[in-house]
Amino acid sequence: MKFIVVGTSHAGYEVVETLLKDHPDADIHLYERGSTASFLSCGIQSYLEGISENADQLHYATEQSFKDQGVNVHMNSDVVGINSSDKTITVKTADGETEESYDKLFISPGAKPVELPIPGTDLENTFYVRGRDWAQKIKARMAHSKKAVVVGAGYIGIEVVEAFAKAGIEVTVIDALDRVLKTYLDKEFTDILEDKMREENITVRTDEMVKEIVGENGKVQKVITNKGEYDVDTVILSAGVRPNTKWLDGVVDLNNDGTVVVDEYMQTSEKDIFAAGDATRIPFAPNHGDKLIALASNARRQAVVAAKNMVEKKMKMPEVAGTSGLSLLSYKFASTGVKDIDSDTVDAEVSSKYVEEKLRPKFMGDDETVKMKIHFEKDSKRIVGAQLMSTYDITPAINTLSVAITAGWTLDQLAFADFFFQPGFNRPWNFLNVLAQQASGETYGSDNMLF
Repeated sequence: MKFIVVGTSHAGYEVVETLLKDHPDADIHLYERGSTASFLSCGIQSYLEGISENADQLHYATEQSFKDQGVNVHMNSDVVGINSSDKTITVKTADGETEESYDKLFISPGAKPVELPIPGTDLENTFYVRGRDWAQKIKARMAHSKKAVVVGAGYIGIEVVEAFAKAGIEVTVIDALDRVLKTYLDKEFTDILEDKMREENITVRTDEMVKEIVGENGKVQKVITNKGEYDVDTVILSAGVRPNTKWLDGVVDLNNDGTVVVDEYMQTSEKDIFAAGDATRIPFAPNHGDKLIALASNARRQAVVAAKNMVEKKMKMPEVAGTSGLSLLSYKFASTGVKDIDSDTVDAEVSSKYVEEKLRPKFMGDDETVKMKIHFEKDSKRIVGAQLMSTYDITPAINTLSVAITAGWTLDQLAFADFFFQPGFNRPWNFLNVLAQQASGETYGSDNMLF
C-alpha cells in the first residue's frame, strides 16, 4: 500500500513514524516544500538567545534520518493540488509539475503568518516569525539592530520581545488587544507580567493598531499607529497565524475559519484523505465541542490517531484541554482549558477564583509564592480551566489540572486529591488542594498555619 504524507513538521513526522511501526512493508512517500525537514519552530527563542548555537540543532528529523528508515523523501517538492477521484497529487518542483498516485493520503497544511493589510510590510528589516528561514534572518539582524518593534503580543511575539531585550536591543511591543497574552492568561497574571516588562525597559503598547510601516531607501524607519509613532530599525510581525488551506478549497470540506473538517478518526470529507495539525480543529474537553488550538503536542496526538486509522478505523481522537506553558523574564506560567476570554463557550455558568499561596513553609528560608486561578461550572463545580504562575517553575502542575479537566473532576475532588507533602517542595496542603478548597469557600486550616 502506498502512503503519501505531505509536510514534515510535527504531524507529518509523527504519521511517518507511526506508519513505519504499524506497516513496516508500506511504501511511504514524504513531501516537503522546503529544503530542510522537521524544523522545530518552538525552539526559535532558544536560537535567538544563543542557547541553541545554530538552526541545525532545531530539527528533530532530517532528510537523511527519514531515508535511513526507508522513507522515500521528496524535498523542495510543493504539493499544490489533489485529485481525490483519481487519488493523485500534483507536485511542483524546479523542473515543473508532476502527478503522483496514492492509496492513502495524509496532509498537514499547517498555518501561515497573518499578513497585515498595511503599507510597508515588504520593507527591508521587516520580518515574520515562522520557520527556519525567517528565524535565521531575524538572528542575523539582531547583531545590527538597536531599536525594534514587535507587532503582536501573543506567545510568539512575547518570545521575540524577550530575546531582543536580553540582547540589549530597545524593544517595543504593540498589540491591538488591551493586554499582552490575552488569549492565554487572565488579567490578574498579565498585569504582573506587563509591570515586569516595563521594569526591564520593555515598552508595552496595548489597545493600539499599527497603521503603516514607513521606510527610507527601502529600509524600515518608523512604525505609525493610531496613537503614535516609533522610530525603529527592525520590525517583527507576529500578529497570529491562519490555516494554510486555500489550496484545499473544493478538495475537502473546510470550516468557516478555514480549518479542514475532520471526524473523530482524523479523516477528512474524502474517504482516503486524513489531516492533522495547525489547520484542523481538535476536540475540546471543557465544552465537549471543538477548537483550533495550534500546539505541537496536539499535532502529535492527532497524527498518531490519523496513522492508526488510515487502513482501518480503530482509534478515536480524545478530548484535550489546550494545555501550554511559557516563561517571560523571571516568571514561568502555564494554562489549560478556558479562561475569562472564552469561558462563555461552556454550556453552563462559569465562576472563577484567584488565589496566591506560599509554595513552601517559611522555615525553608524563602517567600516563593504561586499565583493561581481556576474556572469551574458554578452549579456542578466541574473544573473547566486553570492558570498557574510563579518565579519558581511550578508549570508541570498544570498537567495535573489538564488531567482533572479531561477526567471531569470537580472542585471537591481536587480539594482532597492525594498529593505528597515534604517541606523542601510544598506545604501540608498542596497548592492545588488550596486552590480548589478556596474556590469552594473552604480552607481546612491552611490559612492559620504559623508557617
